[in-house]
Amino acid sequence: MGRRKVELKRIEDKSSRQVTFSKRRSGLFKKAHQLAVLCDLELVLIVFSGNGRPYEFSSGNSSRKILERYRAHLESEKIVGGDDHTAEEHHPYPCDRDGQFLRVPEGEEIEDMSLTDLVQLEHLLYAKLGHIRNTKTIRMIETMSVLQEKEKKLTEEKLLKGKELEDLMKEKQDGNSLNSNLGQTRHALLEFL
Repeated sequence: MGRRKVELKRIEDKSSRQVTFSKRRSGLFKKAHQLAVLCDLELVLIVFSGNGRPYEFSSGNSSRKILERYRAHLESEKIVGGDDHTAEEHHPYPCDRDGQFLRVPEGEEIEDMSLTDLVQLEHLLYAKLGHIRNTKTIRMIETMSVLQEKEKKLTEEKLLKGKELEDLMKEKQDGNSLNSNLGQTRHALLEFL
């Protein structure tokens, strides 16, 4: 029985899609290993699953070293290429001096963007999201600290008020016993007279 041609479209069944991803990922990594061995090259392959989990394959050196080497290559390409374009010339969308988008493009604007612009936008969004998460975490920690201080003050006030109430109750009991002692003494004195 021969292989049938697979129609290239999204697999709707989640479990089937996961099984296919797992098998094809393994096959892809196997081919990458074969390419690295046969051609004596350094290779990094990074795959993100549908739920965002990264899987990586690296031949020889660690992925980090290979990616650093790639970044260095890109930087040298920029220097050698003499990139004379300003951010405004390079991006048809509002950008600051560093080429960062001033506002996030929407709808049809995204459709018209180049792959480089889309990648840059994606990195910007991840950076902004990370910044927002860090700010949120800091604010939550600050809020928790303030609430813990309030709780501590309220607990101290409660203990102080409880002690004051206890002292008042004791004074009242002492006053009642003193009044009853005075009343008994007065009654005894009247009887005596």
